[in-house]
Amino acid sequence: MPAITTPAGITLEYETLGSPSDPAMLLVMGFGAQLIAWPRAFAERLAQAGRHVVLFDNRDCGLSSKLDGDPPDIPAILAAASTGDIDKAKALAPYTLSDMARDGFALLSALDIEQAHLVGASMGGMIAQAFVIAYPEKTRTFTSIMSTTGDPTVGQASPDALGSFLGPAPTTRDEAIERGVQLQKVIGSPGYPFDEPHVRERAAAAYDRSFHPAGMIRQVAAVVTQPDRTQALHGVRVPTLVIHGADDPLVDSSGGRATADAVPGATLKIVPGMGHDLPPALNEEVIDSLVENFSRA
Repeated sequence: MPAITTPAGITLEYETLGSPSDPAMLLVMGFGAQLIAWPRAFAERLAQAGRHVVLFDNRDCGLSSKLDGDPPDIPAILAAASTGDIDKAKALAPYTLSDMARDGFALLSALDIEQAHLVGASMGGMIAQAFVIAYPEKTRTFTSIMSTTGDPTVGQASPDALGSFLGPAPTTRDEAIERGVQLQKVIGSPGYPFDEPHVRERAAAAYDRSFHPAGMIRQVAAVVTQPDRTQALHGVRVPTLVIHGADDPLVDSSGGRATADAVPGATLKIVPGMGHDLPPALNEEVIDSLVENFSRA
């Protein structure tokens, strides 16, 4: 796969699908998830629908740059954030969601893409929100999937979902695959069949491509130090779509509702039976909603 290096010195691994002559679309994936976490059929279908799809690995994930140094002190960051001292919390974090949004801007600029349809999932939705706030001129439309605004009163995880991320990191391939399966059982979509062989295959592919638990700790720091973007989202003027699972245990649907409430004219789609993933059975429904939002540009 090709890669670019940003002005900040971050190397970003990326992939494109579809014709460069079609309108560009940037897919931003979530916490600890590589570009291969986007379902292949989903991305290919978007390309077939007339979009030049750009996928990439966030920093500290996949084949993009891995940062060096000691892991951040998450308890100290959480303690600072809990007292409202976001500046202190940010000073303890290696980077912020805004830095990650700047990576996406640098990727589009390096590819000579003037504007893109912006779609982010989970933490990728948070990054996409920071992107559209900072770079409205680069954003054609905006879609936030299973994400939240940074307001600590909304979009919180259930105890079971939060607990599924705790504990020591896997140390072997088998442990990583088993962790992936158990996690998906907790946060996946209860209204759709659980395809364990497929989940195992995806977890194995992710491990084989890149296994980097230290990067996940730094990404956690970026998430817990995020500001409340509600007021800034009031200024978003591009066509906006918010998609959220009604049964999302990791980012409660109140996060999606708050996002839609914050952006003037946003379309909100709450999907019954959907958890914190994109079940294959929903591909066409989600793509139809995306294409409808694209047409509003």
